[in-house]
Amino acid sequence: MPLPECLRRTARTVRAALRRRDGLAAFLVGVFGYPLLYLTSLGHLALGARGRSVQVVDAPLSRMLRQTRPFTFEPVARVVVEPVALLVSPLDIGLALGFAALVGANLAVAVVVWRSPAACGVEQSAGLLASVPALLTGATCCGPAVLFVVGVGAGAGTGVLLTVVGYAIPATALLLVGSLMFVTRGTAALRTGG
Repeated sequence: MPLPECLRRTARTVRAALRRRDGLAAFLVGVFGYPLLYLTSLGHLALGARGRSVQVVDAPLSRMLRQTRPFTFEPVARVVVEPVALLVSPLDIGLALGFAALVGANLAVAVVVWRSPAACGVEQSAGLLASVPALLTGATCCGPAVLFVVGVGAGAGTGVLLTVVGYAIPATALLLVGSLMFVTRGTAALRTGG
């Protein structure tokens, strides 16, 4: 099947999953929960702050494009509203929202397929398969932290390992899109409201 038709089929399936209450609930969990986890794991969101303040760096437009590590960008502002502190990095927030939409769509389709596999014309395990990339996206932001804790910094292969971890973000995006396309290939009944 041509790629444009496959993408249209996937979009129709996701829309059908979002029309169901259980699919919409799963989507909202992903959309609202994932950015919080992503930004927290980057160190851009923290609890325990006191007071209220907004601080913006000098030349925020040029600094927001600076990478701190692969696919992670420099914050340009700090916003504190007790008890939450947020380091604002527009590009990191954009990545978090993009991943949140993909995670939410994967979770919505996974829940709908899992709850009614016979009606959707797929095996129940396909719904669980769709949720795996959504759960693995923690590697996109937490990989460097795990390497730090394990102590890889002293090893000879550090550069190679950090390079591989740096590509976890685009790899995860491909996995999320791929899992949606894989699971939705046999969900004709779901697209028609089954």
